[in-house]
Amino acid sequence: MTLETVLERIDSDIGEATDRLLDLLRIPSISTDPAFKDHCDNAADWLVSDLQTLGVTTEKRPTQGHPMVVGHVDGPGPHLLFYGHYDVQPVDPLDLWDRDPFDPAIEETPAGKVIRGRGSSDDKGQLMTFIEACRAWKAVHGSLPCKITFFLEGEEESGSPSLVPFMQENAKELTTDIALICDTGLFESAVPAITTQLRGLLGEDFTITGPDRDLHSGMYGGLAMNPIRVLSKILAGLHDETGAVTVPGFYEDVPELADEIRAQWQGLNFDHETYLGDVGLKEPAGEQDRTPLEQIWSRPTCDVNGIWGGYTGDGFKTVLPSQASAKLSFRLVGQQDPDKIRESFRNYLESNLPAGFTVEYRTEKGSPASQMTIDDPAFEKARKALSDEWPRPAAYVGCGGSIPIAGYFKDILGVDSMLIGFGKDDDQIHSPNEKYDLESFHKGTRSWARILHELTR
Repeated sequence: MTLETVLERIDSDIGEATDRLLDLLRIPSISTDPAFKDHCDNAADWLVSDLQTLGVTTEKRPTQGHPMVVGHVDGPGPHLLFYGHYDVQPVDPLDLWDRDPFDPAIEETPAGKVIRGRGSSDDKGQLMTFIEACRAWKAVHGSLPCKITFFLEGEEESGSPSLVPFMQENAKELTTDIALICDTGLFESAVPAITTQLRGLLGEDFTITGPDRDLHSGMYGGLAMNPIRVLSKILAGLHDETGAVTVPGFYEDVPELADEIRAQWQGLNFDHETYLGDVGLKEPAGEQDRTPLEQIWSRPTCDVNGIWGGYTGDGFKTVLPSQASAKLSFRLVGQQDPDKIRESFRNYLESNLPAGFTVEYRTEKGSPASQMTIDDPAFEKARKALSDEWPRPAAYVGCGGSIPIAGYFKDILGVDSMLIGFGKDDDQIHSPNEKYDLESFHKGTRSWARILHELTR
């Protein structure tokens, strides 16, 4: 029996597989709202039962929040860990949905058939592509191809408060040769991709205080320093004329992109003018000596996310405010240390405060970047498998955002991750009318079967 037999099984079973996904999508497993706690439990139970039909020894494991689903199946060859999450985002605003978000259905669109419903793309549809690939493999071969640990979370959409303690307590059980994460997408909705770089994140929320009260601008204007003026100067100085961040030492731990990866990215022919034009912009604002894809995938950033101070109501209130505030975020890459960047930024800020001014910080712990080592032959095997399934060859890509689970696997378990997903840019995850293309579900399932085949040859 060959891989083609497994793929034929996936093709013939796509109707039943879609029905199973629709069943899971009907469970409103919104993790952030306590009113849906029982539904999260029900989703975990559904997955436990489904995995058990594949011969996977599976349990619903309690946490301080929603349960984890952990399953194990023994076998030869490499030991793989598959991660996904069964919780979903809230559906508000409900009036913008074209149908009940938890009454999923197959819909015809000009671009083809889609699965419409909350969680269809993020992450139940993606999660089920791997499980359905395993189901077809088991049906054809009578067993799964290797040793697999299934690790399914119920709090990803609410910050994963139970994840790190659970992983630390069960590190030995969860440690494998490599982790597979299905929570990403196709590049520009067309190119299969393995995400190998994820930026970290550091936030700073602070208030600068000058005078001990708001001051009359006629009596104090010109004599008293305005906190908004101070804040504006500090923020304006965070970037130089080339777009580079000026915080001292900011680039010390930023690596250069490997030539092989740079060549792959150039081969993607990313159209940054269209990308920016879709949101009403024209020119890249980052480091001028870097390509647009480098700017969003492999370079660190500093952005002002919010700024406020003084009177903002209707009309005028002619005061010099006592305080001015801002929120900043830093996207981190390579070996940049969030604590080191925070200290450097604060030193920069405080060195630019006039005498008598103070600053108060309100911040949370930052997270470092994640970078996978593609020297492991498994990465090239997976890239070949994806290239065999899709019309365009697969590429290693970066991700401008942060997916903390990959970093946790590395830091806690010492395991590298392959992030492979089949979502499209227009899936409207976290928004009303979320969808997952039936093609993504079908070819995603076939892709995982090909990957399992390549990894276990």
